[in-house]
Amino acid sequence: MKNIIITGGAGFIGSHTVRKFVKELPHINIINLDALTYAGNLENLKDIERAPNYIFEKVDITNAEQLRKVFEKYNPDAVVHLAAESHVDRSITDPNAFINTNVFGTANLLNLCREFWELKTEHSHGNYPDTPRKNLFYHISTDEVYGALGETGFFTEETSYAPKSPYSASKAASDHLVRAYGNTYGLPYIISNCSNNYGPNHFPEKLIPLCIFNIINEKPLPIYGDGQYTRDWLFVIDHARAIFQIFHEAKTGSTYNIGGFNEWKNIDLIKELIKQMDIKLGRPSGYSEKLITFVKDRPGHDKRYAIDATKLNRDLGWKPSVTFEEGLAKTIDWFLSNKDWLEHVTSGEYQKYYEKQYS
Repeated sequence: MKNIIITGGAGFIGSHTVRKFVKELPHINIINLDALTYAGNLENLKDIERAPNYIFEKVDITNAEQLRKVFEKYNPDAVVHLAAESHVDRSITDPNAFINTNVFGTANLLNLCREFWELKTEHSHGNYPDTPRKNLFYHISTDEVYGALGETGFFTEETSYAPKSPYSASKAASDHLVRAYGNTYGLPYIISNCSNNYGPNHFPEKLIPLCIFNIINEKPLPIYGDGQYTRDWLFVIDHARAIFQIFHEAKTGSTYNIGGFNEWKNIDLIKELIKQMDIKLGRPSGYSEKLITFVKDRPGHDKRYAIDATKLNRDLGWKPSVTFEEGLAKTIDWFLSNKDWLEHVTSGEYQKYYEKQYS
């Protein structure tokens, strides 16, 4: 392979994935496609933006003509597709934005791959040869496509889809499209579904970075409902490691769940965050617990997600490098050491970075 496109590479998970590919594959061009909407931030990639194998293209995947120009320019051998609208709360207020990006944007990419790659109909219906592949469409998705769990059980790769929000429904639709193009046209693909990510560069509308920011500034920590909502948490750098390994080692047509092998109720997570931050900020133990504020629940809130990543561990030997407590400590340290980044993001200043660097 000579050229790999990574969509959404200025976002949270995308920027860590781009960094991993750029550093590990110095002889392959990594083309970062990002529309630089609210969560896309090129400051996330300042450390590698001058690498000789890194290229940035400001492109909206919902614009088929923009995408075509990129494919004509680079003729990519593979696409790692992370570009997506990804915040459940936003999907409730503006579902069409999620349908456009997550469904139509994915379809635009698939159609161009089908056009530019030499697909073989004998590879349809999952009949992919067990030989090195020339092309790959790697689609990164979410565990939310599976719906919600009760008090017990885990999502596996065989769990039926039952999305509950406009966000998860749009991601489920894109998953189905990718598999359909593989089944119908022989498009070589892999899909992975991940649990909740956390770590450096996380956009501060999400729970952990929002609460880090608010603890620093002694603002309320908003917790939905009774705080008993349960999620599996995955350190974003471990997720990027998993994506890189799956890209290179997984069989074409396969699906993998990626999770952190841990579950935390939101209220317990916040109390652990408070415990660690009060120590790091030199405050008395439990000082910031007064900031916990229970707020009205959001519509259709899924009670529990828990992912079973046994298949990934068994097949490829991947496992998380940190416990949740260790990953949380690393995340807090990063945010405390990068207050300029946090201030730029919360003020909107980061959106000017593209203009400074690329105009």
